[in-house]
Amino acid sequence: VQLQASGGGLVQAGGSLRLSCKFSGSIFNAYHMGWFRQAPGKQRELVATVSSSGTTTYADSVKGRFTISRDNAKGTMYLQMSSLKPEDTAVYYCNAQYLQLQTYWGQGTLVTVSS
Repeated sequence: VQLQASGGGLVQAGGSLRLSCKFSGSIFNAYHMGWFRQAPGKQRELVATVSSSGTTTYADSVKGRFTISRDNAKGTMYLQMSSLKPEDTAVYYCNAQYLQLQTYWGQGTLVTVSS
């Protein structure tokens, strides 16, 4: 399995970005997908997840501002981020899990939110 994250960049507070994660090497529909992030000096934290059937979960800090989705036909997961805050600055990683037996990580994409 390979995961290729993209879409990060520099944005002003209040702005929006959309991250993408392209999945390859296996059957995308079978995997539980998620976005994590790691800010400088902090531990990696869960941002949002989307199951193979489309059920979503969110960290409290991003509820109402971020939307996770997946396009099974394209093998791609997205994270639409709105009302961005400086504290959202981090490297964002996509994650794929199969039956809690296999976990894969993408290379990360940097999101910087200026105040």
